[in-house]
Amino acid sequence: MDSQVKADIDFRLDGKLAVGVGGSGGIGHAVVRAFTAQGATVVVVDLAGASAGGEAEFVSCDITDPLQVDEAIELISARHPRIDILVNSAGVVALAPAEDLGSADWNRTLLINLTGSFHTCRAVGRVMLRQGAGAIINIASQAGTVALDGHAAYCASKAGLIGLTKVLAAEWGGRGITVNCVSPTVVLTALGAAAWAGAKDDALRKEIPTGRFAEPEEVAAAVTFLASNSARMINGADLLIDGGFTIR
Repeated sequence: MDSQVKADIDFRLDGKLAVGVGGSGGIGHAVVRAFTAQGATVVVVDLAGASAGGEAEFVSCDITDPLQVDEAIELISARHPRIDILVNSAGVVALAPAEDLGSADWNRTLLINLTGSFHTCRAVGRVMLRQGAGAIINIASQAGTVALDGHAAYCASKAGLIGLTKVLAAEWGGRGITVNCVSPTVVLTALGAAAWAGAKDDALRKEIPTGRFAEPEEVAAAVTFLASNSARMINGADLLIDGGFTIR
């Protein structure tokens, strides 16, 4: 572990290789753009096609399959000498009252949002442990801290992801790897807009002290900071980007 790296208040990522899981759209795409602008080389790992505007390499992978994840990370490691950053932003949401939520929707949500993130953390973590350095940032949610009606599976998956983040931070922090997560409120992506359309949108906005939802670029800015050398002493944190929603 290199303890002599100095903080860079510009949050530059020059020379770093970042793996962006779920980077083809939404928050993940905003992170790809931010990382690229800060000098990083980015490899997007996703099921979707390479839609990051040509800003990144692309590796197709179903993160719910641990064998595919291991193969994808092996492929990236064969192309690049190291992996410096991992961002897990793949996610789904299935909305229903708990009594009506189907088992298939529950299982799919947990498998992608939590188990899939564990698969990628484990595979990339092994690479970073051999290097003795790395930064992992998981995209959780305010739903991992507070209860949201109709979000039983989503809340459970994100609370689990926050817990996983803290365990990995405790286990790997002494070996040069920081593991943190960010927990946004509703983010104005296609997924966020669909989940909070109509009257629900207005009602939730009124509960947020800042009076609005988050833009993808605001989440990407926080992720960029946590990925930079300036955040080397931040480990096991859950950074809420919620306009103050969870303080009430």
